[in-house]
Amino acid sequence: MQIIKKVQIKQVLTENSKEKIKANFHDHKMRLEQECQQLLFEQRKLQNKSGYSKQEIEHRFQQELNNRKEKIKLAEFKMEQLDMLEIGSEIVEREVEALVEVTEGSQWNEIMKEQAIIVKDNIVIRIDE
Repeated sequence: MQIIKKVQIKQVLTENSKEKIKANFHDHKMRLEQECQQLLFEQRKLQNKSGYSKQEIEHRFQQELNNRKEKIKLAEFKMEQLDMLEIGSEIVEREVEALVEVTEGSQWNEIMKEQAIIVKDNIVIRIDE
């Protein structure tokens, strides 16, 4: 029988990977700021049309703007944290699912032990089991 198990993908921080991660955070932040500008534009457009409650429009758009502003703050925080990390640090990049064979007599603790794949500049350098 096979089961699906989560495996962490960790990245060893290098100058190159640090710059790529920082660029991704910056791009995400810029995209969110553009969405905020678009929402403000759409809000003004809807408020100028009759038949809509201005308060309801403002409330709904404000919720969306607040969500995006929180995400912007989170991206800024992540960039600050990234700046503090030293080269050579391992950071969790994501999780993937792996198929694991389970047979009668298998050690369950061994099967469910946390595993990680360590990557440095897109090259797998280690598999921790």
